[in-house]
Amino acid sequence: MAHPKRRHSSTRRDKRRSHDRLTSKALSIDATTGEIHVRHHAHVYEGNLYYKGKVVIENYAPTA
Repeated sequence: MAHPKRRHSSTRRDKRRSHDRLTSKALSIDATTGEIHVRHHAHVYEGNLYYKGKVVIENYAPTA
């Protein structure tokens, strides 16, 4: 396994780590139901499964 010949400075290490951060999930509000949901994902509202503002499955029962 390769090892560095010389030590890297803390500034150089921190510059590399500057992109290693968590980002929040993109949330959206459904225009028809008003529910907050994760973008590009279907969501359940009053027993129905909605996607892009339309009912995909009526009387949706998620399986465990």
